[in-house]
Amino acid sequence: MSDMTTSKKQDRAPSGGGKKLLLQERRRKRQRRQRLMLFSIIGIFVVVVAFFIALPSIISALTPVGNIVTISPVARAQTQDNAAGDPNAPVQIVEYSDFQCPFCAKFTTSGIEEQIIEAYVNTGKVYFVYRTFGQWIGSESVAAGEAAYCAGEQNKFWEYHDYLMYNHTGENVGDFTEKRLIAFAENLSLDMGQFRLCLREDKFLDRIAQDQVDGKALGISATPAFVINGKVITGALPFDQFAQEIEAALAAATP
Repeated sequence: MSDMTTSKKQDRAPSGGGKKLLLQERRRKRQRRQRLMLFSIIGIFVVVVAFFIALPSIISALTPVGNIVTISPVARAQTQDNAAGDPNAPVQIVEYSDFQCPFCAKFTTSGIEEQIIEAYVNTGKVYFVYRTFGQWIGSESVAAGEAAYCAGEQNKFWEYHDYLMYNHTGENVGDFTEKRLIAFAENLSLDMGQFRLCLREDKFLDRIAQDQVDGKALGISATPAFVINGKVITGALPFDQFAQEIEAALAAATP
């Protein structure tokens, strides 16, 4: 009886070859589990990365455009991109400005700029150029500057400029989200495919950075600043003070 039991136990025990096959099968199962775990980790990582990449667009889509002040842009003579007036005028004014700067907005919305345009730009005495001042106040400064330059590709820089200035309510408060910048462009009936592509490619990012470099090289450290035939004045000064500076520059330019 004992011999028979021993014989049965020996029959059930795996042979040397059977043990090897069993170990191989266990190894294959372990490797499959490891691969599945690795693929799961990679999958989770890809999903998380994709989520964070898409997050700005998701936030933008969910963020309401908000109230937009619609305006009738100021009529400017001989506009070309970010310039207005006769390029051969005896006086050139280059404004360095930030679309988020409250005093820059005041220069436009209080009527000072319009008076200069009517008295000097539209009469051929002044050639007026607007330049940004880089990321002076924040990222929305750059975004607004890029959008304005993109509108300038369609010769709507100044109309877009006026929209930005009249829709300024504060610094870094969401005035110039991508959604609002696009809405301004739609209100001006721009070619939206061209405008969106321009924004998406950051086409004018280098130009905006160079604006700030050039402004600082002139000693500018605040906005708005105005270079009138080489002389720098700063601030949204009353029209009378601008008129004095322009008249002096006209007199100096007269042979």
